[in-house]
Amino acid sequence: MIYLAWRNLAQSKTHFLLGVGGVALALLLMLALDALLTGSEDDLTAYIIQSGADVFVAQDGVQNMHMAASAITWRDLRIASHAEGVASASPILYTTTVVDTGRGDVLSYIIGFDPAKPLGGPRRLQAGTADLHEQEAVIDVAVARSRGLGLGDTVKIFGEEFTIVGLSHGLTNIINSVTFIRLQDFAALRGDTAISYALLKVQPGVNPEAVAAAINARNDDVTAQSQTTFAREERQIIKDMSVEVLNLMNAAGLLIGLAVTGLTLYTGVLSKRREYGVLKAIGAKNRHLYAVVAAQTVLSMGLGLGFALGLIWGLGLVLPWLVPGVNLALAWPSVLRVLLATLLIGTISALIPARQVARLDPAQVFRG
Repeated sequence: MIYLAWRNLAQSKTHFLLGVGGVALALLLMLALDALLTGSEDDLTAYIIQSGADVFVAQDGVQNMHMAASAITWRDLRIASHAEGVASASPILYTTTVVDTGRGDVLSYIIGFDPAKPLGGPRRLQAGTADLHEQEAVIDVAVARSRGLGLGDTVKIFGEEFTIVGLSHGLTNIINSVTFIRLQDFAALRGDTAISYALLKVQPGVNPEAVAAAINARNDDVTAQSQTTFAREERQIIKDMSVEVLNLMNAAGLLIGLAVTGLTLYTGVLSKRREYGVLKAIGAKNRHLYAVVAAQTVLSMGLGLGFALGLIWGLGLVLPWLVPGVNLALAWPSVLRVLLATLLIGTISALIPARQVARLDPAQVFRG
């Protein structure tokens, strides 16, 4: 049955390309939307994940970074650093502002960190150094590429000129980028005596959740969370801000993709009406026809899924270069959801014309 289904599918190159190509493009539409949303979430939490911190300590009630303001004291930092199991504590200052590149403004998270501390600064450098001195900065390579900047060029942050001495990687998203300057420069320009967050590294074998709970128990003025919890809260804020738009996009993409898949498989089976009639004429049973149709459907969807995944992989490599901040990341639960929905609709769409063929009088085929 598989061989016969394959012969049916590959008999005509045009029908093969239209059939498998139609399924591939429909799956591509559905999977690309999910991949785009997942990639955007990954990009927006990239600094948290890349920071190397096991625990984030913020102002009481602050549970994320995006569109949040946090201020804790140096005393809060010392209390957190003395918690059992903490190996190091690094302060950062944080705000969102516009970076004037001289070739257009770029919205950016500004991170003020201490180069002498182990955490807080850029962890993935493509060029240059993160050992900053006065009035020096690290910007993301995607921003540098899109604005024609390089090492030694200057940008304006808080109205002051900073020399680019490093290019980070993977910290630009569809909303903004991340720019690093020294903690001392940040504090001098903003006049802040507080810090925004404390980033803690715990000792090997120590549970970050337990450390966070101990810090919260000792100090009511802060909220301490493990990196996992902090990143999850950041993702949730992003989802809450755009849940209606995301759901609408996903629903529209899913419905269009399913409709295209169903129509493609329906016409693919119907176009082989004569061949199925010949099978009936030589004695094939209805169950054999249904088995061939089912096999043809599975082959079409399998090949279509393979092509779709390959296209998304290729787009994932090309898009960040063409559109800085756009990233595609496939999540297997999304792939499984799309595949199951497509399999259901595709099977129904293929079996409807198969039922018509099963009722077909073979004589009609030869007369037609």
